[in-house]
Amino acid sequence: MKIAIAQLNPTIGDLVGNAQNILAAAQQAIAQDAHLLMTTELSLCGYPPRDLLMQPAFLAAMATALEQLAHDLPPQLAVLVGTVLPNAQAAYDGEKPLFNTIAVLQNGAVQRYFHKRLLPTYDVFDEDRYFQPGSESTFFELDGLRVGVTICEDLWNDEGFWGKRSYAANPIADLDRQAVDFVINLSASPYSVGKQRLREAMLQHSAVRYGQPILYANQVGGNDDLIFDGNSFGLNRQGELMFRASSFATDLVVVTFDDAKRDLVMQPEAIAPSPETTDAEIWAALVLGVRDYVRKCGFKQVVLGLSGGVDSALVAAIATAAIGAENVLGVLMPSPYSSDHSVSDALQLAENLGIKTQILPIATAMHAFDDTFAELFAGTDFGIAEENLQSRIRGTLLMAISNKFGHLLISTGNKSEIAVGYCTLYGDMNGGLGAIADVPKTRVYSICHWLNERMKDEGGRMKAKGDRVLPDNILTKPPSAELKPGQVDQDSLPPYDVLDDILNRFIQAHQSPAEIVAAGHDPAIVNQIMRLVTRAEFKRKQAAPGLKITDRAFGTGWRMPIASRWLPGTSSVARSPRTP
Repeated sequence: MKIAIAQLNPTIGDLVGNAQNILAAAQQAIAQDAHLLMTTELSLCGYPPRDLLMQPAFLAAMATALEQLAHDLPPQLAVLVGTVLPNAQAAYDGEKPLFNTIAVLQNGAVQRYFHKRLLPTYDVFDEDRYFQPGSESTFFELDGLRVGVTICEDLWNDEGFWGKRSYAANPIADLDRQAVDFVINLSASPYSVGKQRLREAMLQHSAVRYGQPILYANQVGGNDDLIFDGNSFGLNRQGELMFRASSFATDLVVVTFDDAKRDLVMQPEAIAPSPETTDAEIWAALVLGVRDYVRKCGFKQVVLGLSGGVDSALVAAIATAAIGAENVLGVLMPSPYSSDHSVSDALQLAENLGIKTQILPIATAMHAFDDTFAELFAGTDFGIAEENLQSRIRGTLLMAISNKFGHLLISTGNKSEIAVGYCTLYGDMNGGLGAIADVPKTRVYSICHWLNERMKDEGGRMKAKGDRVLPDNILTKPPSAELKPGQVDQDSLPPYDVLDDILNRFIQAHQSPAEIVAAGHDPAIVNQIMRLVTRAEFKRKQAAPGLKITDRAFGTGWRMPIASRWLPGTSSVARSPRTP
């Protein structure tokens, strides 16, 4: 039997468009003699639909779209579609009102429903808010084969791999007891760095433990802050990789289940290559995330501030790769404190990328603010308030351009800055999307160096002018906000390699300050960073949505209080005023 895996990029709420994509995949599957088509989790409405699921009209429209899709699909093809089904028992038993469901469509109608059993409620997931867990794992029969059905998290609870269970049930073990011929999984698993290696290792363990072939179909594309990497794959009974779909791109793969061998068989050239490095992987994720955010939110062009620094350079390169140089506007806003190389580096970057630029000096606006505040600020020293006014002037100019021309403003702050509040509310934090908000500063440099290396030809020379190349000076000069004479970031922060290691241990690894100090860091610096992270929470709550590439991002999955007196690692409280 031939099985098609459709790696889809749905737009949340676009029921008609998503159904058309499923129908197009079905036509491709039929052309390749497939009998079964797998789509992805909630493929009809897109994942995650969040509180759209609380709107009765949306649920009714989804039910209608499912019926129409069943009617339109080729009748001989069995198609697995991710959808939502009302829970008839909810009104009587106090259960949740919906099921996260797979519908089996064939012969013009819905033949079967299967409900997701394990509902994640960690990180970005909040499925228990909407869904009732299914009560059983079971199968359907097709061409004499038993096809065991699971949805995403259902395959993430094998105690043999994790050493423990997070849920009482183990759906793949239940299916094994029912002697299914193979297990399919419709998934919408968000991307984080290195996650595909974990998925393949986890399901390889299950395939070997239960002697079950596994076919895994994963959503691809960006939806708000989440990026889905695709990488659908299949394993035979021995846990060997039989196919892998593309990374960060839609795809359709057709594989064969050999009835005689009762196993998946290898397809010629069916294993798509993975990105060659972590930097390449993150780059591909960010380009996809920006492209889909722009497209799905209805924008055509973007605008960003070009400071001549490394962060805005990387964001400009990402935007150019995502939507084309002709759709990117870089705005230079020099002040009296800006160095000459800030302007020249930014202009060279723009020329290399081929993007449009506009220079808007801000000295006149700064003088106007000085005049406005002359009486109120009389007798005080120049300080953070005046420095931040420069950033807020720039943020206002960028937002005016966004409003005037309908461009999406992309903010350029990195995770290191956002973590410690080294950013200005209503200034450089302005924007509709934070392209590198989950990328630490050291990784920003690493990706930039990787990007320049991949642009070299075999002789080691840079390609011709106009190719995507970041000027060397941007990568070598000390980072600076240039809000006062001679300022550099390290006036206020430890070196970024030190800062990022502390932040990674605290945010990602959940280490205590004592553990971080034991790892070799200065106690005073650790305490300083703990205070900065705690005090900056109110800024993060007002930041633009940031594309998520780690398993601990400042976004949907970060749920810290703002009004908190807890300071990690001490018995004291964080009483110092917060700096905007």
